[in-house]
Amino acid sequence: MSRAATGGMLLCRAEPLAARPPAHLLRVRLLLVPAGTWSALVPEAKPWLAGEESVAEVLSGWGSAIALGTNWPVLSVWWEGGRAGFTLSSGFRRTAAYEWDAAGRPAGAPDAMRTLAVRLGLDPVLDLEELERLTRTDPAADPAVDGAGDGGVGGETRLLGLIALLTRAGLALPAGLSPGEPADRLRAAARVAAGAETVEWDGWRDAVRAELDAVEEGPLGPWVRGPKARMLGAVQLAAGAPLMLWAVRRRSPGWAAAGACLTAQGALSLAYDRARTQR
Repeated sequence: MSRAATGGMLLCRAEPLAARPPAHLLRVRLLLVPAGTWSALVPEAKPWLAGEESVAEVLSGWGSAIALGTNWPVLSVWWEGGRAGFTLSSGFRRTAAYEWDAAGRPAGAPDAMRTLAVRLGLDPVLDLEELERLTRTDPAADPAVDGAGDGGVGGETRLLGLIALLTRAGLALPAGLSPGEPADRLRAAARVAAGAETVEWDGWRDAVRAELDAVEEGPLGPWVRGPKARMLGAVQLAAGAPLMLWAVRRRSPGWAAAGACLTAQGALSLAYDRARTQR
């Protein structure tokens, strides 16, 4: 691997079916690749070359944007000239970031690795101990990293150690998708990976569909579409229509409005569920 290589990718703790909708909202062209029980998102272009943001800032921003609309974490990993690092985004919670310079010296929040272990469901003892080894400044004390003690440990190698550890959490990157690879080679490997697909912005109609998909995949999803949503819609109709009729007879505008709202919400909920199911 080249010390001058620059690249990065997003690792989503979700299968492609769930990762696809929020990825659409980034409005950039990405390659979506199955990676075990995870998904990997690889940029088709190199946006960090066109603006003032570094590869770390671009990838971290994308990861935060995706995580805001989901209930699973997104790990943004990047490397540039021997330096490497990651940012963990999870909903509206504070991000956790860490990096290593070209000599493998660490820099980041002291609790970043502990946060990583907790949010990814890693073993709080054994896995956390190995993660903390990656934060030590003495390479000889880090048996998890190849080449420890021989002066060959860099930021990219430290990141490789982290990726290897995440295989215990179900991450299985396809061949060629590895920290330290140049962006062009990373993209080429993603294109030929099994199950790879392109995620591309196709206008506002697809954006609305992607947003609806993201909501349905989120915590409120069961109440938006599916058996629970249909049950809720039926209950709203059953309660709203009689309430509205009762209020009309009693000449009560307030209760009539409440009944009308319940009836409308129930009807819209059932219609939405049917329309999305047919699509």
